[in-house]
Amino acid sequence: MHTVLRVGARDVIVKPSPVAMVWNEAGRPHEALAVPGVRLSPGEALVEVELATICGSDVRTVLGRRPARAPLVLGHEQVGRVVAVGEGTRCVDGLPLELGDRVVWSTTVSCGACDRCERGMPQRCRGLGRYGHERVHRGWELSGGFATHVQLRDGTAIVRVPEDVPSRVLAPAACATATAVAALDAASARVDLDGAPVLVAGAGLVGLTVAAMAVDAGAEVIVSEPDAARREFARRFGAVPVDPGAGTAVPEVLAALETSGAPSAVRAAVDALGVGGVAVLVGSLLPGSEVCLDAESLVRRSATVTAVHDATGDQLRRGVAYLARAWRTVPFDELVGSTHPLADLDAAFAEAATGAHVRVGVAPGRRSA
Repeated sequence: MHTVLRVGARDVIVKPSPVAMVWNEAGRPHEALAVPGVRLSPGEALVEVELATICGSDVRTVLGRRPARAPLVLGHEQVGRVVAVGEGTRCVDGLPLELGDRVVWSTTVSCGACDRCERGMPQRCRGLGRYGHERVHRGWELSGGFATHVQLRDGTAIVRVPEDVPSRVLAPAACATATAVAALDAASARVDLDGAPVLVAGAGLVGLTVAAMAVDAGAEVIVSEPDAARREFARRFGAVPVDPGAGTAVPEVLAALETSGAPSAVRAAVDALGVGGVAVLVGSLLPGSEVCLDAESLVRRSATVTAVHDATGDQLRRGVAYLARAWRTVPFDELVGSTHPLADLDAAFAEAATGAHVRVGVAPGRRSA
């Protein structure tokens, strides 16, 4: 049980001290960092983490396969409860954030004033900050989800979440769920999904969420995924699963959403497009993922290739609204295969790296065995 004390207008003391798990380099265990005091500026908040989940990008960082500004506190998928609020802090809906609110928040921190923010792309802000990606520095030590608390900075999109939705459903919302909404927004800007044939390449959490949302929108969804267990999840999410290695022909589609990042899957997604179709690239986030495309074929089909990365606050809000109504019938709660205490974060990462589970959870309040 943490006690939160306000000292003056901005300083917050938490007892026992919040703890963040700091990653330094591949092959080296995480190190615990105690942060006894936090200064909250206007527009900020301190949230006690209920549950965080390990994203694939976190795993790639820990394995040394992704550039990172170490030392850092990883984690950008989490749900928590507000324990201290700075002056004027508001949620995405415009209402004041209050003590005790259960919330999720965007993966990014945006200035709100640059040309990209003004164009409606705050997730690509020129002064972008990112939870779980920033080098630890004085004043923002609690910058990632693998901690007992996270300090939310001004410019973060904060969304209240219902009390009755399980934490394992809500924790990935800021990353996987919001990205799925952004991907479907990009697709539906070009085609009407209701009744449309749709291909989803990859049955990770983003792909499964895209599939479930597209089915909800009335689409006829095919999910291409080599892993048998994940194909079964795709079936339970309402899609028709196919194994790309089995030589099964994929019919012509109007929308193809590529969430795996595999160059072969990108090519297959683009090749599957019919006339006027759109391919949305989501998963290609590693260097070296170049793909050769037949420009003539794209032109003759009047096809579109577009991409999304991260999401807006409104897309996160809509993602939460979807989860709140869908989780009882779509098995999102089964996608977090196991949950570890914060002190056992290295064991949690080792399990996540096996790929046996779509997500692995980290719960600061859980004790080690």
